[in-house]
Amino acid sequence: MNNPRISLVHPTSNPFSRNAARSLAEANLLQEIITTTAYHPNGKLARWLKQLPPQLSQILTQELARRTWIPPDNVPLRDHPWQETLRIALVKSGLSRPLGFGRTGPINWVYASLDRHVAKYHLQGLDAVYAYEDGAATTFQVAKQQNILCLYDLPIPFYRTSQAIQAEEAQRFPELASAFQAVQEPAWKIKRKEQEIQLADHIFVASSFTKKSLLDIGINQEKISVIPYGSPLEYFQPKPKPDNLFRALFVGRVGPRKGVHYLLQSWQDLQLAKAELLLVGINEFPHQWLSQYEDSFRYVSTVPHGLLNQYYSAANVLVFPSLVEGFGLVILEAMTCGIPVITTPNTAGADIITDGKDGFIVPIRDVEALKEKIAWCYNRPQELAEMGKAARRKAEELTWDLYRHKLGNKVKEVINHSTKN
Repeated sequence: MNNPRISLVHPTSNPFSRNAARSLAEANLLQEIITTTAYHPNGKLARWLKQLPPQLSQILTQELARRTWIPPDNVPLRDHPWQETLRIALVKSGLSRPLGFGRTGPINWVYASLDRHVAKYHLQGLDAVYAYEDGAATTFQVAKQQNILCLYDLPIPFYRTSQAIQAEEAQRFPELASAFQAVQEPAWKIKRKEQEIQLADHIFVASSFTKKSLLDIGINQEKISVIPYGSPLEYFQPKPKPDNLFRALFVGRVGPRKGVHYLLQSWQDLQLAKAELLLVGINEFPHQWLSQYEDSFRYVSTVPHGLLNQYYSAANVLVFPSLVEGFGLVILEAMTCGIPVITTPNTAGADIITDGKDGFIVPIRDVEALKEKIAWCYNRPQELAEMGKAARRKAEELTWDLYRHKLGNKVKEVINHSTKN
C-alpha cells in the first residue's frame, strides 16, 4: 500500500497522544488529527474566552492551555471544542456536582459525542483510524463496515483487571470503597469497552502489565504491541537539592488506587528522624480520612506541571506504590530529575526500572517491603545518590524519539500485514 492514510482521534491533548500523532506524521501516515479542544493562544477559542467574565475567562484559559496541541506541519487538526469547554466550565464553576455530573463533569458525554462525530464525518478515504479507550466504539463499528483498519491505543489496563483489583481493595478497606471508581462503571460504558477491544485489529499499550490484562481475557498476544512512553527530557532536569532533610515524595492522585494508604502506614511505622513524607496531588480519599495521619506527612494539593521539577529535586526518592496503573509517567519524570523510584510491577515500573540499580520494584499492598526499601534509602545516602544518577541515565535512553520510532514502524508493519491477508 502506497502512502496509507491514517487519522488519529483523541478527546484531549496529552503527551502520549501528541507523540503518537507526531510518530504517524514522521512515518508519512497521518491524514489528520481529530480532538475536542486543541488550544492555541491566538486561535478562535482563545478569542471567544476573552468575551467571558474576567475571572471565568482566566480559569478556563489556564485549564485549556494544558491542551495546547500544535499539529505537525501540513497535517490538519480538526477540533470540536464546545462540549469539552462546557464540561470544564461546569467543573471549574462548581456547578458540576450540584447538577449531578460529579467531580469530573459529563466526561462520558464528551467522549461519546466526539466518537459519534468521527464515525459520521471523518472516516472518508482512510486506510486506518488510530483511536483511544472510551472514544472508539462507534468509530470502529463504522470503520469495519468500510474496511478501515482499527488501531486501538489502551493507555491503562483493561477494565476487568482494574475492577478486580479495586473491588478486592474495597473489601479489604470498606471505608475507602467510595474512592474506587472502576468498581462503579455503568453497564453501558463497560459494553463500549468490550466492543472496542473486540473490534480493534491491533492494540498498542505502554506496559507489560496492561498487556497482561489483555492476555488474561484471551486476546492473542500477536495482536498487542508494548511500546513504553518517553522521558520528559525537554522540561525536567536534575537540580541541586535545596536542603539536607531526607524526603520521600509521592506525586499523583492521592488516593487508595495509588496505594497511598500503604505508604502512609509504612511511613508512620518507620518513625524516621529528620525526614519528611511529602504528598503532592489531588486528595481522592473519603472526607477526613487522611486526618488520622495528619502528623505524619506534608500535603500539597494542585501543582502546575511546570513546577513539579522543584518538588522532584527536593526529594531523595519517589515512592509510587500504585495498585493499578497503565504507565506511571511520574516515574519517568522523577528519573529524569535524577531521583530513584520505589514502585510496584503494576505501574510499568518493571518495563523501566532495573530493580536495585536505578530504583526498586516491590509487591502491591506490601507495607513491610515499602518499609524495607524506604529504610534502605534513608540509611544509604551515597548509594542512593548513585542510584539517582543511574535513574537519570536510564531516562536518557527512554526518549520520546524512541517511542515515536517504534510506534511508526509497528503501525507500518501492521498495515502491510493487513494488506497481504
